[in-house]
Amino acid sequence: MDRWSHYRFRSVWELAADPDTVYGVLERPDRYPDWWPQVREVARTDDSSGTLRFRSVLPYDLVVTARATVQDPGRRVLEVAMAGDLEGTVRWTVLPAAPELPPGGTHLVFEQDVVVCKPLMRLFALPCRPLFIANHALMMRGGRTGLLARLAADAGNVV
Repeated sequence: MDRWSHYRFRSVWELAADPDTVYGVLERPDRYPDWWPQVREVARTDDSSGTLRFRSVLPYDLVVTARATVQDPGRRVLEVAMAGDLEGTVRWTVLPAAPELPPGGTHLVFEQDVVVCKPLMRLFALPCRPLFIANHALMMRGGRTGLLARLAADAGNVV
């Protein structure tokens, strides 16, 4: 494996919504474009897989086929295997907020372990790595902002 094309990302978000509500939003990837601006398109192919198109700030799209490998509402864990421009896994773990935080909130963990397969990104893997990492961070910021807005709207609050 080319180490410059391999990425591991982890984001942790504290949210003021209960874990079951957060899980309910995350288990519907076909609705991600409604609240996550960088998820441009989702086309379901069956109950457990589909094609997704992402684009953050940099001027390129990433297209992947994703297949659910774990969908466990009891443990509130979602995991998908991806192939295409990215190959690897993405995992959401939805937990109750830590005891020192206000009750009823969520401790949300996003983990991604992928290899970039898009030829142009592989060609520029070394010199552009910091840009690719920053691009991912901006995508995750957009996801967090969008998720907060979706949760507030679902709760009947004005954002």
